[in-house]
Amino acid sequence: MSRRKFDSGSGPSQRVLRVGELVRHALADILMRGEVHDDVLASHVITVPEVRMSPDLRLATAYIIPLGGKDAKPVLAALDRNRKIIRAEVAHRINLRYAPDIRFRFDESFDEAGHIDSLLRTTRVNGQTHTDEDDSADDDNGDHDR
Repeated sequence: MSRRKFDSGSGPSQRVLRVGELVRHALADILMRGEVHDDVLASHVITVPEVRMSPDLRLATAYIIPLGGKDAKPVLAALDRNRKIIRAEVAHRINLRYAPDIRFRFDESFDEAGHIDSLLRTTRVNGQTHTDEDDSADDDNGDHDR
């Protein structure tokens, strides 16, 4: 009976999540301390909200966002230029058998969350929400028959 190595139905393992979080902390520390000498990186404050690891822990996809979300393309280009240096720094901080190769991507989740928030604030959705709340408020005031 063969055992499936990666089950697509279940999420990442606890080890994959833990290593991803360790890599995220290491990247954030490296970028915060300015250990990568690059003019573009030195002039930007960069947030690393998430790092996703491959199941074999050989590839890390780091989602980054510059402060204010501006100048994402030059920051991503600078990170890609310095990928080897960053990988070496991460390897020194994290005790793994293999240092993961790091890919940098722009984190669009903040934009998506803002879009969803704006949709929820539209009059069509907002009107339905207030109607439901008004009905439940009437029930709470004792206006219903017992």
